[in-house]
Amino acid sequence: MAQRSGQEDPERYLFVDRAVIYNPATQADWTAKKLVWIPSERHGFEAASIKEEKGDEVLVELAENGKKALVNKDDIQKMNPPKFSKVEDMAELTCLNEASVLHNLKDRYYSGLIYTYSGLFCVVINPYKNLPIYSENIIEMYRGKKRHEMPPHIYAISESAYRCMLQDREDQSILCTGESGAGKTENTKKVIQYLAHVASSHKGRKDHNIPPESPKPVKHQGELERQLLQANPILESFGNAKTVKNDNSSRFGKFIRINFDVTGYIVGANIETYLLEKSRAVRQAKDERTFHIFYQLLAGAGEHLKSDLLLEGFNNYRFLSNGYIPIPGQQDKDNFQETMEAMHIMGFSHDEILSMLKVVSSVLQFGNISFKKERNTDQASMPENTVAQKLCHLLGMNVMEFTRAILTPRIKVGRDYVQKAQTKEQADFAVEALAKATYERLFRWLVHRINKALDRTKRQGASFIGILDIAGFEIFELNSFEQLCINYTNEKLQQLFNHTMFILEQEEYQREGIEWNFIDFGLDLQPCIDLIERPANPPGVLALLDEECWFPKATDKTFVEKLVQEQGTHSKFQKPRQLKDKADFCIIHYAGKVDYKADEWLMKNMDPLNDNVATLLHQSSDKFVAELWKDVDRIVGLDQVTGITETAFGSAYKTKKGMFRTVGQLYKESLTKLMATLRNTNPNFVRCIIPNHEKRAGKLDPHLVLDQLRCNGVLEGIRICRQGFPNRIVFQEFRQRYEILTPNAIPKGFMDGKQACERMIRALELDPNLYRIGQSKIFFRAGVLAHLEEERDLKITDIIIFFQAVCRGYLARKAFAKKQQQLSALKILQRNCAAYLKLRHWQWWRVFTKVKPLLQVTRQEEELQAKDEELMKVKEKQTKVEAELEEMERKHQQLLEEKNILAEQLQAETELFAEAEEMRARLAAKKQELEEILHDLESRVEEEEERNQILQNEKKKMQGHIQDLEEQLDEEEGARQKLQLEKVTAEAKIKKMEEEILLLEDQNSKFVKEKKLMEDRIAECTSQLAEEEEKAKNLAKLKNKQEMMITDLEERLKKEEKTRQELEKAKRKLDGETTDLQDQIAELQAQIEELKIQLAKKEEELQAALARGDEEAVQKNNALKVIRELQAQIAELQEDLESEKASRNKAEKQKRDLSEELEALKTELEDTLDTTAAQQELRTKREQEVAELKKAIEEETKNHEAQIQEIRQRHATALEELSEQLEQAKRFKANLEKNKQGLESDNKELACEVKVLQQVKAESEHKRKKLDAQVQELTAKVTEGERLRVELAEKANKLQNELDNVSSLLEEAEKKGIKFAKDAASLESQLQDTQELLQEETRQKLNLSSRIRQLEEEKNNLQEQQEEEEEARKNLEKQMLALQLQLADAKKKVDDDLGTIEGLEENKKKLLKDMESLSQRLEEKAMAFDKLEKTKNRLQQELDDLMVDLDHQRQIVSNLEKKQKKFDQMLAEEKNISARYAEERDRAEAEAREKETKALSLARALEEALEAKEEFERQNKQLRTDMEDLMSSKDDVGKNVHELEKSKRTLEQQVEEMRTQLEELEDELQATEDAKLRLEVNMQAMKAQFERDLQARDEQNEEKKRMLVKQVRELEAELEDERKQRALAVAAKKKMEMDLKDLEGQIEAANKARDEAIKQLRKLQAQMKDYQRELEEARASRDEIFAQSKESEKKLKGLEAEILQLQEEFAASERARRHAEQERDELADEIANSASGKSVLLDEKRRLEARIAQLEEELEEEQSNMELLNERFRKTTLQVDTLNSELAGERSAAQKSENARQQLERQNKELKAKLQELEGSVKSKFKATISTLEAKIVQLEEQLEQEAKERAAANKLVRRTEKKLKEVFMQVEDERRHADQYKEQMEKANARMKQLKRQLEEAEEEATRANASRRKLQRELDDATEANEGLSREVSTLKNRLRRGGPITFSSSRSGRRQLHIEGASLELSDDDAESKGSDVNEAQAAPAE
Repeated sequence: MAQRSGQEDPERYLFVDRAVIYNPATQADWTAKKLVWIPSERHGFEAASIKEEKGDEVLVELAENGKKALVNKDDIQKMNPPKFSKVEDMAELTCLNEASVLHNLKDRYYSGLIYTYSGLFCVVINPYKNLPIYSENIIEMYRGKKRHEMPPHIYAISESAYRCMLQDREDQSILCTGESGAGKTENTKKVIQYLAHVASSHKGRKDHNIPPESPKPVKHQGELERQLLQANPILESFGNAKTVKNDNSSRFGKFIRINFDVTGYIVGANIETYLLEKSRAVRQAKDERTFHIFYQLLAGAGEHLKSDLLLEGFNNYRFLSNGYIPIPGQQDKDNFQETMEAMHIMGFSHDEILSMLKVVSSVLQFGNISFKKERNTDQASMPENTVAQKLCHLLGMNVMEFTRAILTPRIKVGRDYVQKAQTKEQADFAVEALAKATYERLFRWLVHRINKALDRTKRQGASFIGILDIAGFEIFELNSFEQLCINYTNEKLQQLFNHTMFILEQEEYQREGIEWNFIDFGLDLQPCIDLIERPANPPGVLALLDEECWFPKATDKTFVEKLVQEQGTHSKFQKPRQLKDKADFCIIHYAGKVDYKADEWLMKNMDPLNDNVATLLHQSSDKFVAELWKDVDRIVGLDQVTGITETAFGSAYKTKKGMFRTVGQLYKESLTKLMATLRNTNPNFVRCIIPNHEKRAGKLDPHLVLDQLRCNGVLEGIRICRQGFPNRIVFQEFRQRYEILTPNAIPKGFMDGKQACERMIRALELDPNLYRIGQSKIFFRAGVLAHLEEERDLKITDIIIFFQAVCRGYLARKAFAKKQQQLSALKILQRNCAAYLKLRHWQWWRVFTKVKPLLQVTRQEEELQAKDEELMKVKEKQTKVEAELEEMERKHQQLLEEKNILAEQLQAETELFAEAEEMRARLAAKKQELEEILHDLESRVEEEEERNQILQNEKKKMQGHIQDLEEQLDEEEGARQKLQLEKVTAEAKIKKMEEEILLLEDQNSKFVKEKKLMEDRIAECTSQLAEEEEKAKNLAKLKNKQEMMITDLEERLKKEEKTRQELEKAKRKLDGETTDLQDQIAELQAQIEELKIQLAKKEEELQAALARGDEEAVQKNNALKVIRELQAQIAELQEDLESEKASRNKAEKQKRDLSEELEALKTELEDTLDTTAAQQELRTKREQEVAELKKAIEEETKNHEAQIQEIRQRHATALEELSEQLEQAKRFKANLEKNKQGLESDNKELACEVKVLQQVKAESEHKRKKLDAQVQELTAKVTEGERLRVELAEKANKLQNELDNVSSLLEEAEKKGIKFAKDAASLESQLQDTQELLQEETRQKLNLSSRIRQLEEEKNNLQEQQEEEEEARKNLEKQMLALQLQLADAKKKVDDDLGTIEGLEENKKKLLKDMESLSQRLEEKAMAFDKLEKTKNRLQQELDDLMVDLDHQRQIVSNLEKKQKKFDQMLAEEKNISARYAEERDRAEAEAREKETKALSLARALEEALEAKEEFERQNKQLRTDMEDLMSSKDDVGKNVHELEKSKRTLEQQVEEMRTQLEELEDELQATEDAKLRLEVNMQAMKAQFERDLQARDEQNEEKKRMLVKQVRELEAELEDERKQRALAVAAKKKMEMDLKDLEGQIEAANKARDEAIKQLRKLQAQMKDYQRELEEARASRDEIFAQSKESEKKLKGLEAEILQLQEEFAASERARRHAEQERDELADEIANSASGKSVLLDEKRRLEARIAQLEEELEEEQSNMELLNERFRKTTLQVDTLNSELAGERSAAQKSENARQQLERQNKELKAKLQELEGSVKSKFKATISTLEAKIVQLEEQLEQEAKERAAANKLVRRTEKKLKEVFMQVEDERRHADQYKEQMEKANARMKQLKRQLEEAEEEATRANASRRKLQRELDDATEANEGLSREVSTLKNRLRRGGPITFSSSRSGRRQLHIEGASLELSDDDAESKGSDVNEAQAAPAE
């Protein structure tokens, strides 16, 4: 609620001003008008006066605006008399009904009075502002007071509970219930605050809480009361959260038990909690927060604490669904410090606080554990366990055990335990369940710890006060298990209330001795409670739910079926009526019907947990965590949830003692305990009510409050009250108030109150059932007192009217008598004046008047005698006058006294007059103000009339615009028909496209088959290659055989070396030849070395090329990274775009509902497309549905008419909010544009970088081409070397021919290999062609998809047009129906009016009641005008609704277009991805093939290298043997040693070179083998991955294809429906046009009526002006009267002054008379004394006589003056009387004028109200509507423009991004092609490497051939030695002959020898050589001859 703010007067918010309530005018108004309540959609109920009863209906006039309405009698509710206004206890209301209760609460709330009693209830309405009624002064005010002595307050409830507890020694309870945000928690705080203040122990006895046993006093952290108050912040931080309704909503129920000792001091407290909303810890709705402690901890924790608790930012936690949402006016950091201080005050240790915060942090960490689904299986896996490590660190667990327990928990199956792998969903559910359970256990521990802190005193609690703060009845659209529990609790609490309330009622009836049959109203709720909680026969909802939890295969559906089966016939249970209903079942509670949805009820009831993790937590190294999880054996494990075997179920069901407890069982037990404690207490009920959902002060939503009153049981309590005698009154008060109704029933004198009341009731003749007479009170049923009040008011009005009549008669008679007196006086005056006028000019009269005084001189003696007589008479007269004077003095004193009284009265009257003058001045000022307002209003009316004319002109324009729109509609219909034709053609095209797609798919399948064939051919090629390799092996075997032959020859050489010694001389001759041969060999070796150098260079170049390739690959990877970054940026931009779109698409819920209905219709259509009969049935059904919808729409229009007024009020606020949102959107758009510009610049830079990379790539390609040219040159050189080699090979012998044959075979194999390479190249080209074909297909598909998009856009446009036409048709039908009804009503009324007019015309001739008939006609016209204006308003509202619907449809269409675009983008992306994957698959397969070929070639090269190695080793061995032979022949041949050593060195060098080459080849072989292995492994992995991806993609593509086919079919069905509906729409349109024309005619008639009404208004204004003139005249007359009264007062004062002067003159005359008498006495004495001096005496006598005459004249003058004075006195008295009467008359006139003024003011107010209504109606009807329409049109145009701009910009962005994406994809494809080209080049380089290796092999073969030639030379040497031997023999023979002296003849032999020699020699020797050899031989022969 609120704390005190400012220094406002608190009594204003507590006490009611009774002066306002006991106003006689309001009482009279109530009785005169017969006010009642009628239902209103806007205000709940409205006041109205009954005018006429018409059967079951009543004609009423609304008090607010004077409108008349027909209402059903049953809907009318009686209104209480004004004396019950703002009554503090609503049970005292005589008319107990919903309207009266709501009105009373509303009046009190608007007056600032938030507390109201309703019998036992205290109803509290949340004020949403701080009120100064909770201070200590207010607590002291309520302290010790009874409930009825003070106004309603929560403190009064607390005080009464406290006093009852102390006096009756009975436990008390205060039950606070209500919705979230109603103020339950705040009122609970106020109760605790009050009790802590009133019952605090430290005031009286400070050391009471120290037990006597302890020698030292225990040092507590704070007093018990302080701790009790501090428990609340801790519970709020851990159990409260921000919701949409309430910023500090308690998400749990609590029962706080405060214990008191015998003396009434607090000795301890205990808190019990119920239904913590633990799911909030895991997820929250939009704009809501989780529990406060999470935000407090993250915001308020220091760095050290954050590091200890492993805390992160708000956005890093998944369980904080909405991130950080601040609460206005609160800081989480400060709240955290307050919570920590509260914990310290409660005595929490530092370790406990740290452990709690660790658990809080661990709950957050639970949410960050992420699981992934494994590829091949559904099993979940944890890719990263960093979060798990943090969690296990916080909770003291082992990470490995935790992950094992989560992913593969052990589950008991039968008697064995099995490890079961969990899916991702199961793992996520387990983690969430653990997080919720952990937080719930922490909360329970916290409550237990607080209870421990509050119950630490050792004093015994004598009694307690329990405060229950629990959620009230909840009825949502769909309710779940939590709502069932809350509603079950409220049912029980309401039963308790009903029971206790009527027990108290019936106890009072027994006390008063009233006859009463006991009724237990608690039994009314028992059937519903039994339905929920009954254990068996039949089982209730909770029992069935528990039973279903034990079945292994039970589901929510089976539970619902069983519930319907068991409880289907229950009176409080209902099944869902329709199949489409979302609810599963319905329960009828006391507050209303509640629909329940049984989703996940079994899981919620069992609340299963992963028992493996629970046991780990129980065994945690952290003692706090282990204590939290100590009850592990009671939880529901995974084996119960996954399904138990039949045996396990049976055994478990039998042994129920050791089973787990379900949530329903636990809650039921806790509720039964709570109800038991509450039944043992005396309950006090507090019902909290939320006035509005906007959290605005001073606003009350009537429907919301009524729903809460219903849910809170207040209306239920009133229902119970109505059954009894709710109104009761004490006898004395009843007699005093209602005795006037029975004047003669009670006799005079004393009589007992009960007897008097009995007599009064007998006289009143009341029904005995309506009352009961008790001992001290009289009891009445509801409504009886209101009837008595009405009777009393009527009696009082009759008496007052009679009294007024008597008073008026008396005043009229008095005025008549006065007039008669005035008439007689006037007649006398006239007669005297006439006589005087007659005698005035008569001469004798003049003479008589002149002579008469002279006649006295002659008769002096007679005159003296006469004088004496006269003297005597004078004396007598004097005595008489003296007596009269005395009387006059007495009268004068009386008059003076009366004068003083009158003066006082005059003063009072002057004061009153001054006040009246002030009032008059105020009224004059008010009059001036009102006149000014009137002038303003008149000017405004004129302005409004001008505006009205403008509006009429605009209306005409609008009608013209409507006609234009209709023409446009016709044009659009024509365009639509064209579009439909185009649509048909497009559908045909789509079908063709689908056929083409099928053909393309067939072609694709053919290509796949061809690809497989190509793969088979490649396999065959590989097999052929293997065969060729086998042939090469056979050739190698042949080579080995030849080497064996060579070895044999070498053995022969060894044998022939023995003969070598003899031929040494000949050898010397042949040394030259050998040197020549060696030179040739050296040259060949040099050539070989050159070739090797060239080979090394080529290898270096190849390595450089490979390095460049690697660099280019690196560059390519960098480029790909850049591309990926660009793609990420593009994705971010797309996400931003999507977020913007999502912000605009707030109306998707409605669209979803519509789409669901559409889907349902589509499914029905798909089912019924096959048969036409079914379609017709569908049409008929549709028409029926349309008819029903029309009815529903008509009802909704009625509802909407009431809602539109509220919507208009909200519209202005909504417009402001929209303008603010627009400004924000503009700012956001500007920011986005800036970001877009930045991103575009980034894109440009990246494009530049890509261009640079492309240039670099081009340069690298150029270099590569140069290298290719160089390689070609090298190959040319190599070919030249090959030619030389071929020329050398042609010179070889037979062996060479054989080798040539072998080389020819090898060349054939190479040719085959080249052919295969060419075939492979052709296959690759074919593959590229197929890829290009695929790309073309994808392009065609993209074109097709774009065409499909266009068609879908056209379809959407057509759908929009159709929907618009349908809506227009529906609206026109609605308007037509409404107008037809109005026409019928108008016709009826016109007929009635005609009848009445004719009757009036006839009566006009006969009777004089023209004015009344005119007024009646005026009223009827006003009614007709109002009705016409209502119709006009309805039409305008319908127009507004149409515009709103149009906007809504446009938004929906734009959303659909956006979604379509998104879908198209997704399609294109998926197609691109599928193409990319296909390309990657082909590439991977190509790479795999290439790698296989490489591996085979490398294997071949390895084998060849091994063979070469073996050959080199053999050659090495041979060379060694040669060397050994040469060394052995060293002794014989000494001269050739040097040469042999040289040859040995060269051979050793060759051997070393060959070794190095061998080592290099071995290293290369090793590297190739490693690479081969790696490639094989990678290839297998890539193959598997690609196969999986391909399978997934194929499946996705198939699914998408199916979806697309389905959509196309659905679209076709929709198109057919649209065609059918179009004809109907055209017919309906024609009807609508006719109706429109009729409507226009009606509107014209309405305008005419409006003009007539305006004329009448002007007449009324003229009448009002006349009234104002009369008012002014009345005021002027009143002013004149006041002026006359002032003048009369002035005259009075003047008369009083004259009276004073006359009195003074009278006194002076008295003195003169006395002096004259003295002189007369003296003269008499002198006359007696002096007789002598007679003459003197005579003279003196004469003088004296003259003096006497003078004195007599003076006397006469004095007497005349006295008479005049008397007459004046009489006149003054008469004037005073007349003035008094005039004053009274003036007062009555003033009163009348006041009454007239009041009446005029009322009339003025009424006229003003009418004017305001007219102005409001005119303004609201014309100005507001047109301004709103204009504003709406402007806004719509702006929104359209903005949306069009944004759409265009978005389209541009999308196009740009698509272009960029296409460019990127093209670049990627280019790079892939380049990579393929590089691969091809690499393959070519590898082929060249192979060729070079072959050339090496050939060179090696040449070397072998050279060795063979050397051997041949050795053989020739052998032959030469043989020849030499032969020559030596010949020489010896010649010597012998010479010795003998015979002839020397050796020519023939020589020639023959030479020939033999030549024949034996090699073919390479020429004739010259032979001649030289011959000469050498001759020289050799000649030498010994000498």
